[in-house]
Amino acid sequence: MTSVAQWVSGARPRTLSAAVVPVAIGACVASRSVDVDAEFASRTAAALIVSIALQIAVNFANDYSDGIRGTDARRSGPMRLVGSGVASAAAVKNAAFLSFGVAAVAGLFLASQTTWWLIAVGLASIVAAWTYTGGPRPYGYAGLGEVFVFVFFGLLATAGTSYVTTEEVSLLAVVSGAVSGFLSVALLVVNNIRDIENDRLSGKMTLAVRLGNARSRTLYSGCYVAAGTMMLLAAREVPLALLGLVGLLASLPAVSTVRTASSPRDLVSALGMTSRAQLVVGLLYSTGILLG
Repeated sequence: MTSVAQWVSGARPRTLSAAVVPVAIGACVASRSVDVDAEFASRTAAALIVSIALQIAVNFANDYSDGIRGTDARRSGPMRLVGSGVASAAAVKNAAFLSFGVAAVAGLFLASQTTWWLIAVGLASIVAAWTYTGGPRPYGYAGLGEVFVFVFFGLLATAGTSYVTTEEVSLLAVVSGAVSGFLSVALLVVNNIRDIENDRLSGKMTLAVRLGNARSRTLYSGCYVAAGTMMLLAAREVPLALLGLVGLLASLPAVSTVRTASSPRDLVSALGMTSRAQLVVGLLYSTGILLG
């Protein structure tokens, strides 16, 4: 039987920063225009559940789809449940659907409190999460994974959190969504750099495979430059948003490691560094928005 620890590992906890940070930023943006009361807290909590559940769902869906395609047969990174034979494909698929279900229930609560149009947004998110590596023509195999991450774990998660608490989308929410989006893209890029050789052999033409090793490493650094640029834009409205630039110092060890990494093990370490950097930047940027 698959152990609890193996299921937790399969959920890829290092990637959960991509789910938490945009919701935290969106909530801090929203707090500037509405009272932080029990209703605010309940809606923010529901948004966090949606985001985390979708992140776990897409991780399990990716594990399932890559596993049955044989893409994970030669991977050198962290364990994958289906590819390693630790869990059956059916069990991992069910785990993905269960996670989608949790996200859907929390999303329905938010829709009932705001607008039923959120159901359409939720369905689009679930379809996008599944077809990332699933279905007959997965867009993750065509180098479009970064677009999905930027939109759904950046713009949509941040501006969406702000919307469900204020029922409006401000320019600051959109700019802040771009900040969290670029940070999340960095997480995917470092993961895909590690898997370039395996993905190329498996026919998975990620953006990293298409760009090649050197340019992908430059793209990784560019994600932080882009996030910093968005913070400068946000600072025009909220000067203390510049605290996020201080947080970018936490990304320097990850950037250095990615630039010089010569083995998959180095890039696995860089993945953890990237996740921690995302949390630090998100915390400081959110604090600046909150106090500004």
